[in-house]
Amino acid sequence: MLLAITQQEDPEQRRRQWPTGPARGLLQFEQGGGVRGVLNHPSSRDHARRVCAARGVEPEPAAVWAALERDDVLAFAFGRLLLWTDPKPLPGEHDAAGGWALYERTWRPGKPHPERWPARFAAAVREVMR
Repeated sequence: MLLAITQQEDPEQRRRQWPTGPARGLLQFEQGGGVRGVLNHPSSRDHARRVCAARGVEPEPAAVWAALERDDVLAFAFGRLLLWTDPKPLPGEHDAAGGWALYERTWRPGKPHPERWPARFAAAVREVMR
């Protein structure tokens, strides 16, 4: 899921929403959206604090958001924690539609491109399963 989301959100791997958007990191987290959500959600907040401690980042939205641009481990940990906040199970490797639904629920993309998702999901599954 995270690899597919990375390709959906930041296929050029710029780690900063281009040209001047508010999202940072490979998974394109916004400070007041995903970052704040992961830091505050009952399912993820304790884990997020441990991740921040391990990565040497203050567990505050501004500090995490700034660090996401240079720390891919932090970005992927927060990505996994954001998925963890969703009550439904992760989709299976053949369930691109379920993957899209999860991505929409958790990332809430402002400019979704559902036509790009099936190929990106399939490519991510191939990469992980080989």
